[in-house]
Amino acid sequence: MYSHTTRNITVTVKPFYLEEQSEPEDNHFVWAYRVTIENGSEETVQLLRRYWKITDAFGRVQEVRGAGVVGEQPVLKPGEAFEYSSGTPLPTPSGIMVGTYEMEKPTGERFDVDIPAFSLDSPYVSTVIN
Repeated sequence: MYSHTTRNITVTVKPFYLEEQSEPEDNHFVWAYRVTIENGSEETVQLLRRYWKITDAFGRVQEVRGAGVVGEQPVLKPGEAFEYSSGTPLPTPSGIMVGTYEMEKPTGERFDVDIPAFSLDSPYVSTVIN
């Protein structure tokens, strides 16, 4: 599990390799990840936008931007949490994801909350020890 707190908003990510959806012989590897966003601040916040930077094992980068997450723009009151699951395919057996959520306070102030970098590893990763 990977976790990071920005301005008392904690984002925790747990990735899972999906063997049944992956086809290693065709260089198609799929992961799901569960994200929990906890509002530990004293103010209500709304998640407006997401940004993901997905890097495969060859260093190729894909950037994803969009409104909300899984079709929602959740509002989190102090002490509340929101959880969702999503996924991503890669053409390599490993990679890394990192990103941000754009949040807004009732005052209209917007700020970014960091999504911690997390590793996408499959059983097909070859490890080299120096």
